[in-house]
Amino acid sequence: MLENYLPILVFLVMGLLFGIGPVVAGFILAPNKPDSEKLSPYECGFEAFEDSRMKFDVRYYLVAILFIIFDLEIAFLFPWAVVMEELGMFGFMAMLMFLGILVIGFIYEWNKGALEWE
Repeated sequence: MLENYLPILVFLVMGLLFGIGPVVAGFILAPNKPDSEKLSPYECGFEAFEDSRMKFDVRYYLVAILFIIFDLEIAFLFPWAVVMEELGMFGFMAMLMFLGILVIGFIYEWNKGALEWE
């Protein structure tokens, strides 16, 4: 019975070796010569002007969430378009309903001013 688990054990050990091995080899073999330039935070080629833990406006997150929502819409449209003929009218109406719900959400966000940047 244990011989059935041997390939899994070998797979896990090899995975760990391939995953952790290069990191360990990098720490062992790489030169370690830190200086002020390497240890400074990089910010587009000039010195950092504020703390890295400053608060961001919530609109950054809102725009990111809106992007994810409408990006997922496209991810659902491609497979639907591939099998459109096989789905027939039912698939077409289901996708129209899906797009309608997204358009209603988009109009709601637009009316609430979520897309306005001051």
